[in-house]
Amino acid sequence: MFRSILQGIVEEAEGYSAVLMGYDGLAVDQYDRPAEVGDLTSFAVEYAHILKEMKDALGVLNSGEIEELTVRTERFQIIIRTLSDEYFVILTMKANGNYGKGRYLLSRDLFRLREELQ
Repeated sequence: MFRSILQGIVEEAEGYSAVLMGYDGLAVDQYDRPAEVGDLTSFAVEYAHILKEMKDALGVLNSGEIEELTVRTERFQIIIRTLSDEYFVILTMKANGNYGKGRYLLSRDLFRLREELQ
């Protein structure tokens, strides 16, 4: 079920990839649209490590939980949305992709993804 939700997000956002991942860096499921952009799985693993470090730091600062994080590079927009204390989803899009649409689609399907994790 995760794959069809992730596929819908990627295709509607005209993105490259969506990965449901744990803070341990292991992907639960993912959907990659055929594209010549390299290995996006390794990006996801690195972002999992960074997100875990941020989560730990914010816990020390008592500033609340991370809900969403965006990273923009020359080649990509990466939107990371937390699902629970253990899981998050990463959407990778073109640098000039529709950022607002990507955020909307992640928010729209957040409940369905959380429901499937139960």
